[in-house]
Amino acid sequence: MNSRAIAVIVVFYFAPLLGHSGLTKPTEDPCDPRTKRDPRTLRSDQITVLINGYSESRIPLLQSISATYSASPLVSSVLILWGNPSTPPNVLTHLAHNLSISSLGSASISLIRQPSSSLNARFLPRSSIETHAVLICDDDVSVDHKSFEFAFHVWASNPHRLIGLFARSHDLDLSRKEWIYTVHPDKYSIILTKFMILRSEYLHSYSCEGGAPMAETRRTVDEMRNCEDILMNFVVADRTNVGPILVGAERVRDYGDARNDDEGTGEKKKKKNKGVREVGLSSRRGEHRRRRGMCIREFHRALGKMPLRYSFGKLVNSVSEQGLCQKGGKLVYCDQ
Repeated sequence: MNSRAIAVIVVFYFAPLLGHSGLTKPTEDPCDPRTKRDPRTLRSDQITVLINGYSESRIPLLQSISATYSASPLVSSVLILWGNPSTPPNVLTHLAHNLSISSLGSASISLIRQPSSSLNARFLPRSSIETHAVLICDDDVSVDHKSFEFAFHVWASNPHRLIGLFARSHDLDLSRKEWIYTVHPDKYSIILTKFMILRSEYLHSYSCEGGAPMAETRRTVDEMRNCEDILMNFVVADRTNVGPILVGAERVRDYGDARNDDEGTGEKKKKKNKGVREVGLSSRRGEHRRRRGMCIREFHRALGKMPLRYSFGKLVNSVSEQGLCQKGGKLVYCDQ
């Protein structure tokens, strides 16, 4: 094997099954203080990438995205968190093999099969994380290296805040007197887990702290099968009393965006794009905004406060003029 080929580790965690004995349980309690890493041993010059995986139809895309991250010198390791317990083990074994022969980076890739499909598992603290920074991202979002590097450097200058490429907002609907989930053109208060950089210690805050109120909010995430990103924004804003930071990207591709249906030609291409777009665990397009508004209201009720704070503006890597030209029937940057 090429000396630059990455090491691929497949870790299977099995949840207890009712009516059976002698079962293998998770090897460690993520909230056990004895397994918590000493912050002084964590690296500041690199980042750990945690990619959420769920659908077998996205495996080719997952392979490509994880390989890209593993090739970056900024990446310490890539953890693929497989959240579909019904996926046959042989499928994941095949995935691990493909990762081993398709990657040329120096960072390790670990394929971890979660015991359930809970989205809360995205934020479990893990003893294998050896960096102060972690990137939480989806298996259908591809970011160019330059933008990824810029986002990491922005985080390094603001390590207590959430950094991301996709932002949304909360708001108060005065007519109904309730919190809602929305998009504002001039402000934001929520960074999405499509691409979110944060301190690794916030994983412990989300999963292990906060007592009964936080446990209730995590149950809401499980019931909704959604909103784990909103809850992490609650956690961080409550600790810092400031909003997140939105970073501009030069080339970011969200394969889960419905507008991808317009790309390519032929019915086969459209069906493929639609399949990738619709298989997300939290995909509820018709009522997505309403459900996430319900989450905000439930989090506010359970925690007894609204910690979310607005931020304004976006950090960009360049302020040079970006002219748009029409090429092939599409608007693109003229220098492309």
